[in-house]
Amino acid sequence: MATENDIQSENQFHNYTGNRIPWYVRFMWLGFWVLAIVYTIRFLFPAVQVELFQK
Repeated sequence: MATENDIQSENQFHNYTGNRIPWYVRFMWLGFWVLAIVYTIRFLFPAVQVELFQK
């Protein structure tokens, strides 16, 4: 069984300030979507056009 002293000592490193997402994580997520859209426009759409309309 865990004692009260163990529970208090375990809690000393929990310094959560909330569930706010840090700015750098938001920046990484935005960068991912920008690169995904650029990739789709530059490489996927032309390749699909070649596959569908040229024989």
